[in-house]
This record gives sequence, C-alpha cells and structure tokens, in this order.
Amino acid sequence: MNASSSGKARAASSSQPSESSSKRKRGIFQKELQHMMYGFGDDPNPLPETVALVEDIVVEYVTDFAHKAQDIGSKRGKLSVEDFLYLVRKQDAPKLNRCKELLSMQEELKQARKAFDVDEEKLAASLD
Repeated sequence: MNASSSGKARAASSSQPSESSSKRKRGIFQKELQHMMYGFGDDPNPLPETVALVEDIVVEYVTDFAHKAQDIGSKRGKLSVEDFLYLVRKQDAPKLNRCKELLSMQEELKQARKAFDVDEEKLAASLD
C-alpha cells in the first residue's frame, strides 16, 4: 500500500459515522436544528445533509460534555447540575451566565406552576 492509498483509506474512514452516532436514532432534532440554523442566518430550508451533519456534531458535543460531567459526579457518587456548571465555568463565562439565567427562569416557572396548581385546587374545593 503506498502513501496516497493509505491517505485515501484514512479519509474514507474519517467520513464514516462514529460508533456512537450509528447506534442512535437520527433525525430526532431535525426540526429544532433547522429552526436554530435559520435563526443564526441559514436558509429557512437547509439541506438535509447539512442538518444531519450539525445534528451529529451537536450530539457528539453534548454526549462528551455529559460524560465529562459524569466523571466529575462519580467522585461524589451522583451527577448534579453543579457538575455541568463546573464544566461550563471552565470553558466559557458567557455560557455560564446564560445557564444560570435559564436555571433561574426554570425555578420561577416551577414556582408559578406550583402556585397556580394550589389556586386551582382551592377553587375546585370551594365550588364543591
């Protein structure tokens, strides 16, 4: 095998889907990614190949990130939100601020739903 044919073999093997990407269902995030891509300036209807490539990249990134967080969490015996925040803190301060903002909004929504459920139960009890 000469140098040029071994280079072609490497290039062909690198274009093959990784083991983890071939085990998962593809296209799960297709619509969401199309909307996100459009929001970042892409065409309203991007090529399916482009969406599939972006999906592969995103899934690989999230999977690697989750595995790193799991490694950190395994030292304490469980995985928590703080493990993810620790990793984000090391990588990107604006991302950390956005994560904290989203977690805060999630807590506010949870409290609002809880208050709404309690009010609804009181209303139902008063009507009986």
